[in-house]
Amino acid sequence: MSLTISLLGRPHLTRSDGDAYQFRSRKSWALLAYLLLSRRPAPRAQLAELLFAEADDPARALRWNLSELRRGLGEAATLEGDPLVLRLPVGTEVDVDVLARGSWVQAVALDGLGEDLLAGMSLRGAAGFETWLLAQQRHVAGASVAILHEAALGSMSRGAPEAALGYAVRAVAADPLDEDNQALLIRLYRLVGDDEAAARQLERCTALLERELGTSPGPAILAAARERRAETVESADETTIAAFVEAGSAAVAVGAVEAGVQSLRTAIRLADGAGTDALRTSARLTLGETLIHALRGLDEEGLAALYEADEIAGGCGDRGVMARARAELGYVDYLRAHYDRAERWLTEAIELSEPSSSTRAAATTYLGLVATDRSDDTRAAALLGEAITLSRAAGDRRREAYGLAMLGRVALLRGDVRLAAEQLDASIALAESEHWLAFLPCPQALRGEVLLIEGDVDGADTVLQQAFARSCQLADPCWEGLSARALALVADARGNARGAFSLLADARVRADRLPDRYTWLDGYILDAQCTLGLRHGHPQTQEWVDALRDLSSRTGMRGLVLRSLEHGAALGHADDAAARALLGD
Repeated sequence: MSLTISLLGRPHLTRSDGDAYQFRSRKSWALLAYLLLSRRPAPRAQLAELLFAEADDPARALRWNLSELRRGLGEAATLEGDPLVLRLPVGTEVDVDVLARGSWVQAVALDGLGEDLLAGMSLRGAAGFETWLLAQQRHVAGASVAILHEAALGSMSRGAPEAALGYAVRAVAADPLDEDNQALLIRLYRLVGDDEAAARQLERCTALLERELGTSPGPAILAAARERRAETVESADETTIAAFVEAGSAAVAVGAVEAGVQSLRTAIRLADGAGTDALRTSARLTLGETLIHALRGLDEEGLAALYEADEIAGGCGDRGVMARARAELGYVDYLRAHYDRAERWLTEAIELSEPSSSTRAAATTYLGLVATDRSDDTRAAALLGEAITLSRAAGDRRREAYGLAMLGRVALLRGDVRLAAEQLDASIALAESEHWLAFLPCPQALRGEVLLIEGDVDGADTVLQQAFARSCQLADPCWEGLSARALALVADARGNARGAFSLLADARVRADRLPDRYTWLDGYILDAQCTLGLRHGHPQTQEWVDALRDLSSRTGMRGLVLRSLEHGAALGHADDAAARALLGD
């Protein structure tokens, strides 16, 4: 007998033998959802307080609902201990788990995809749970849109454009303000030859962005509107195709990105005509990696190339190409804060890669960053430490410098400033020895924040001004936002609160100016706005707390969710204080 647990939409249990038990209390569903979605086993006293605080006997109410769960889940499931541990029988399917960790093919087949978690359910006398549920509902909604986006790209790579369009339309309907979704839909209309639909969608999108956000479409949307339908396949020999790939790579390496991209697009077209799988994947991998890392806001075209490379490589069994493609797909999902999807891609990349390869070092690094953004600091430190070792073994000194900086970030976020200083100094020294000036502002910005925490305001200002100037010269939104945030803290330390708030507002604008931004950084800047807002009684503090709560809960940034609750509690919201106490560290 198999068991299916559906929490999306109206919750229900389904058994293969048809003998499904219906819970007699909404709080039984609430309890099951909490046990399934919480990161760690929950103490009984905490659960009693969370769901049954207004009952005459909370512990007894909990025991009754646990009995309901046991009857519903069947004898093969176990629910015992304190803290409570739920173990489901092998083969049990939970729709929210499929949404998070299943393939997109499995996820889009879910009946409740796009519906709310525990739809329509509200509980009296459980304010803490309601706060938790709202955060989870936001997270599920974000995950659903991410799956639809992934399904559209995946379907296109498999030669199913109509299915791809259907998924893209659903993604835009669910989150119309997301420029990535809009760019994908417009690009797909152009690729299938429906230029009129693409023009109408661009017009609607432009009006929506101007009305709701006061902005114009970004480079990804404009590039999608210029996309051309595949041209007639040309023929060329392998030497010519390889030359286009090499020329494209060389042009990108010396900074001639536009020329390099055009060469790589030509290489893809020629390779498709020749039907040579190795060249077809090589051209696509290089194009995808170039667009994703070139700060052009054109991740959508890069993603499409990587999906195609992965599909082609899967057909011919090229594990190395699949590993490289999935590492980069995971990196983009990490930037977009689609952490469940990123973890799936990166885990697969590690499994497919050779033990001493630079691909495994990259995928392990990115997986460590996912753990950092989720505030799983112990796992993050372990993964990044392993990634540094792998980078050294592969002779990839730049990757090693990157890993050291990210390990320093973990130490900084944990409050271990001594260790953070050591690791960031090592990263800076290595980046300088490699003449990697494009990366140097990152560890410098973090090092400046460490100096500020240590009380060296002047030293912090010097380092941060240098990091900010270099970031602006590079036009790197991420490093600009990171260093501007820390400069705002320096201004506040010097008593210039007005200047600090101005710098933080500027930091958010800089960090968010491209659609392929680093989403966690926006939350990090928002957290600083909330902190200073509370300190100085700024009238926008509640607005910033709400924005931080929405962003962090939608994406699963647990540490920033807790910070938003702390800020809300400081503003006098008792429900936030209760939820923060119940959620723990």
